[in-house]
Amino acid sequence: MPKIYATMTKINADQMLLALLRENARMPVAEIARRLGVSRSTAQSRLERLERNGTIAGYAVKLSGGYLSNQIRAHLMVTVSPKLTAQVVKVLDSMVQVRTVHSVSGSFDMIVIVEAPSVAELDSVIDTIGALDGVERTMSSIILSTRIER
Repeated sequence: MPKIYATMTKINADQMLLALLRENARMPVAEIARRLGVSRSTAQSRLERLERNGTIAGYAVKLSGGYLSNQIRAHLMVTVSPKLTAQVVKVLDSMVQVRTVHSVSGSFDMIVIVEAPSVAELDSVIDTIGALDGVERTMSSIILSTRIER
């Protein structure tokens, strides 16, 4: 990956630090400092400040391409009865196959990212969501490939 961080004059140091952590949350502080062109203590203090002020709420697992290539993912656009939105979101939150739920504007109310290890299981998840009390309409699109993910 090109080292473009030092040339990005419009992005502040915290944004560059966060971009590096998105690339690899386990990147050693010495490497972060080198890539940002600052001392190790400066990088460490910025990192600690971002943790203290809540900008960095935690660190997460980034799944390998090999694992993800064995998962079938889809965007599921969902229209929900307004009075039952909270109930639908609660059920979606309990489903391990649901990766992300976005509230959106437009003809749908939510975009739900779902994943499963097979087409049959993905179909079952989509059917389950479509049958939830309060879900009025769904439309799904299977993700064929991911070109950029940060």
